[in-house]
Amino acid sequence: MLWIALYLPDLPLEVFLRGGNTSAPLAVGNGHGRPQVLLCNAAAAGLGVRPGMSVSAAQTLAGTLRVRQRDDAAEAAALANLAAWAVQFTSSVSLSPPQGLLLEVAGSLKLFGGIGKLSALIRQGLDEIGYRALCASAPTPLGAWMLACAGVEVRITDAAALARRLSALPLALLDQPTSVLETLAALGVHTLGDCLCLPRDGLARRFGQALPDELDRALGKLPDPRKFFAPPEQFKSALELPADVWETEALLFAARRLALELEGFLNGRGGGVQQFSLDLLHHDLPATRLSIGLLAPSRDNRHWLTLLRERLARTELPAPVRALCLAAEEILPLRSHNLSLFPDAVQQQESWNGFVERLRARLGADAVHGICAASEHRPELAWRACEPGREYVQTVPTARPLWLLAEPRRLAMAGGEPCLDGPLVLKQGPERIETGWWDGQRVARDYYVAESAAGARFWVFRERRGEWYLHGVVG
Repeated sequence: MLWIALYLPDLPLEVFLRGGNTSAPLAVGNGHGRPQVLLCNAAAAGLGVRPGMSVSAAQTLAGTLRVRQRDDAAEAAALANLAAWAVQFTSSVSLSPPQGLLLEVAGSLKLFGGIGKLSALIRQGLDEIGYRALCASAPTPLGAWMLACAGVEVRITDAAALARRLSALPLALLDQPTSVLETLAALGVHTLGDCLCLPRDGLARRFGQALPDELDRALGKLPDPRKFFAPPEQFKSALELPADVWETEALLFAARRLALELEGFLNGRGGGVQQFSLDLLHHDLPATRLSIGLLAPSRDNRHWLTLLRERLARTELPAPVRALCLAAEEILPLRSHNLSLFPDAVQQQESWNGFVERLRARLGADAVHGICAASEHRPELAWRACEPGREYVQTVPTARPLWLLAEPRRLAMAGGEPCLDGPLVLKQGPERIETGWWDGQRVARDYYVAESAAGARFWVFRERRGEWYLHGVVG
């Protein structure tokens, strides 16, 4: 077995800062009564704010400092979303709350090209979605976790090397009561190596069996079973913005991070989405929802962002946006296909789908649709709007022109024959249409293909009362 441990030291701060780059000083406070600064961003650190100082002292030092109370619920939700994102690398993902993940990756090494490339890919992905992680790998989950928490970012594959590395780590990494750690320190035991040198029987009698058992699990001498994370059936992730945003263009940075999370989630599920929504959350008003529909399931975050950019460009915000929430309720199977050197039918269809989806995002879904034939003899009712790209098979009475006028146009007559910039010569017909008595739109017409002196061909009809009308143009 081989485990990758991801320790997120800045998670309490990142849940407030991931939504955008900000130069304003921000700190996260921890505790009540006399709250202290738990973490702060670079802008606050530049003003002298340091973790551990009281919040009141930090605000005195930096007058523009914003202090947020640590949000345990937001951190837990972020960690769960990260676990769902990490399933794309391995199905064996375990939560290590409150600030970490453990990934068993032995079965994934061949697919991703080895532990080095896999670690780099995970680190790059985390950086893109806005998290900083300390990453270490080892044959045991606890050993990898201790190394990551200590900031020792190494890749260890054998037990002997793991024992050497763990020996130098401080005792504070052990999950033991404070009284045990303080007693060990008073005895001059400061590292795991010092602890391992003590007689095991005496160590267990003095401090309990939990201490030597924890050391054995870290070294692989005792089993360390972990409960693996089960990804949810639906995707939902929220992201708080560092400051209220009025301009829709500024929301794309945060939307991209959410889209990358969704893409990773879908990679792990082997699926795609055909519908998702982005909620723009306001302080005192209902959320502004942007619903995005696709012609075919997809998990391409770049295409989603193109559609979101078009939708945001025509969206008027009723109030500033404080947070975003991306949700996809239905995960659909995504069929894979082989790539070819030259464009093929699949690539052409994907290109067409993307073009239609961009038009819909820009103009609105109701403004872009396909046209299909309907089982109706009246030409003005013989078609209906349909979903673009769908194939509908209907019986069309006869060959008809594609270009019909919105309303038939009455023609002049000469000697009872139709005229349009001169007399028209009837070439084909008649096609008699007499129908519609049941719905109040009765027609009784004789249709002809007529030709002008210039060679243009038109679709005309004569009503029973003898009047001629132009209804279409023949290509």
